[in-house]
Amino acid sequence: MVSQGSSPSLLEALSSDFLACKICLEQLRVPKTLPCLHTYCQDCLAQLAEGGHLRCPECRESVPVPPAGVAAFKTNFFVNGLLDLVKARAGGDLRAGKPACALCPLMGGASAGGPATARCLDCADDLCQACADGHRCTRQTHSHRVVDLVGYRAGWYDEEARERQAAQCPQHPGEALRFLCQPCSQLLCRECRLDPHLDHPCLPLAEAVRARRPGLEELLAGVDSNLAELEATRLAEKEALARLREQAAKVVMQVEEAAEGVLRALLAQKQEVLGQLRAHVEAAEEAARERLGELEGREQVAREAAAFARRVLSLGREAEILSLEGAIAQRLRQLQGCPWVPGPAPCQLPQLELHPGLLDKNCHLLRLSFEEQQLLKDSRKDGARSPGGDAAQPQSRDGVQTPNQDRAQTPQEDEAQPLKAERAETPQEDGAKTPKEGRAQTPQEDGGTQAARGGRSNKKRKFKGRLKSVSREPSPAPGPNLEGSGLLPRPIFFCSFPTRMPGDKRAPRITGLCPFGSREILVADEQNRALKRFSLNGDYRGVVPVPEGCSPCSVAALQDAVAFSAAARLYLINHNGEVQWRRALSLCQASHAVAAMPSGDRVAVSVSGHVEVYNMEGSLATRFIPGGKANRGLRALVFLTTSPQGHFVGSDWQQNSLVVCDGLGQVVGEYRGPGLHGCQPGSVSVDKKGYIFLTLREVNKVVILDPKGALLGDFLTAYHGLEKPRVTTMVDGRYLVVSLSNGTIHVFRVRPLDS
Repeated sequence: MVSQGSSPSLLEALSSDFLACKICLEQLRVPKTLPCLHTYCQDCLAQLAEGGHLRCPECRESVPVPPAGVAAFKTNFFVNGLLDLVKARAGGDLRAGKPACALCPLMGGASAGGPATARCLDCADDLCQACADGHRCTRQTHSHRVVDLVGYRAGWYDEEARERQAAQCPQHPGEALRFLCQPCSQLLCRECRLDPHLDHPCLPLAEAVRARRPGLEELLAGVDSNLAELEATRLAEKEALARLREQAAKVVMQVEEAAEGVLRALLAQKQEVLGQLRAHVEAAEEAARERLGELEGREQVAREAAAFARRVLSLGREAEILSLEGAIAQRLRQLQGCPWVPGPAPCQLPQLELHPGLLDKNCHLLRLSFEEQQLLKDSRKDGARSPGGDAAQPQSRDGVQTPNQDRAQTPQEDEAQPLKAERAETPQEDGAKTPKEGRAQTPQEDGGTQAARGGRSNKKRKFKGRLKSVSREPSPAPGPNLEGSGLLPRPIFFCSFPTRMPGDKRAPRITGLCPFGSREILVADEQNRALKRFSLNGDYRGVVPVPEGCSPCSVAALQDAVAFSAAARLYLINHNGEVQWRRALSLCQASHAVAAMPSGDRVAVSVSGHVEVYNMEGSLATRFIPGGKANRGLRALVFLTTSPQGHFVGSDWQQNSLVVCDGLGQVVGEYRGPGLHGCQPGSVSVDKKGYIFLTLREVNKVVILDPKGALLGDFLTAYHGLEKPRVTTMVDGRYLVVSLSNGTIHVFRVRPLDS
């Protein structure tokens, strides 16, 4: 992409993908330009046209198809001229089969021309040495530019060749386009001007370009100004979000430190405040993500249109510029007229307040207060105009105060470094009964009303005990205080049992779990090279035989078959252990996660950062990289599962995130926030409503996320008997099975939302 304000060179246009169709990925053939200034092959556009409309594959803008079909879209003469130059340079190999002279056969007697050594830029003909010498000596061609053929093929004379070769009239072959009919805005050759444009005022192409270029340049300057404002607004939005995340993370730590010093009876109040904080941050982040997505999309569309217009004005010939002038002007006016928000919405930074009556059980010991950020628009604009100027720094606060302590507001500066902190998530106790103890849960109040706006942006706001307002519209995600309000699934302990059997030679190492029939699970014991069957109650049901020497790692049950990975191979066996097929996998990954598709007739496996899906016959059905080819080499899915909605959910150790994508590899959601506590994400399971259960082995937790990957809170903790949880699976959509590193399995019934 050409940077804003710079003019692209001809070499860049020829060597980049500018001449490639973004649909077929081949060189453009019969290039047609849409009103959004994106160019594609005519045949490719014909395949996209449906119902009189087509959607641009790049900017997704809907374009009406002319009544005459896609052939009626404007022909891109600018691209055609560049393609002609590329074809002329690429025609022939000087080392094998030298090109022949184009004039020798015309002089009679010679059936084929001699080897060409030169090229006339005006005639666009290859010439032998004798014809090149004679070409310079005739009255009609003595002014033609004859150059060395090797240098021409090397691209030394591209710009000169473009200047000397005029655009040809499509109606009259051999005639160059020389005039512009002003009333018709049509390019004409000498033949076209005779009829029906004889009485129309016409201008030579050079004069017409001189007259119209300032108008296009003025429009282009307006779009450049809009781009600068959009970029400045986007950066300011990111900085505001970074300040929010930094302060929220600081408050999370303060909440944890304060909560450690109080009695267990006060834990419910801790949960209440953390729930308020999480809901506020998530609401602010959701609004910020929407604004950032819109700003980035508008910026991308405007930047591409400006780059195209700049290329045409810099590299196009007069005929090409004038042929595209109307479309470019219309698009640039449209981009200038697009409404946009001049700055990020204010957001409220949370502050922790410690109540003096810490021992009063009837008092809220922890509470939050919020202050709106001061956004210095003038300073931001100055920074956008002079990027090398002094950078402002964000206001620093400690975030802790007593109810009677006032804080002095200092000016927040403008160019804070974006932080990598994500949403402020803190562990919460869920209050469900565990095998060891039960806890009473205090009622939690539901979250908040919209904040009053107006002249209170500098006023300090305090809210005792619960969140009263947010500065933006609430997101559709569950509100604050989810735990204890009945809005989240809750665990109910079901049973616990060991997996070590009398015949085992070693202590079990469970590396895979999956449901197996009705109320039964299949356990992959890599250490003992076995696939063990257990009922949900812990009754041992025997084994599914595996091939000799195989140590099953990840496992998934399909229709009357079992798929598992071992070393660098994927196996499909029947329930008797007979191998149906095996497939070699990449050696770049130490272990390969396996998951059954919801239909039960296909199996997915993670291989070197991408996902491969095989059918029951062992044929590759599909293969994709989460997030597309741009993420090649940037993913490493160590754990993988599927949801009833057909989504893939994986733990990405390369990005240290949990990623959710659809069946085509498009990322639906991704979470890499502080709720992971710096741990690499572990095993994942999904219930029948799409809620995601993620294992964090280092902190002895299983956290719960919504179907799009947004963290909601803790589901299981050490209070539920978790000690180094290893892998999990979901049985019948309502039983979460958790295996520990010592080979023990805990089973919890997931209480649904409506129970």
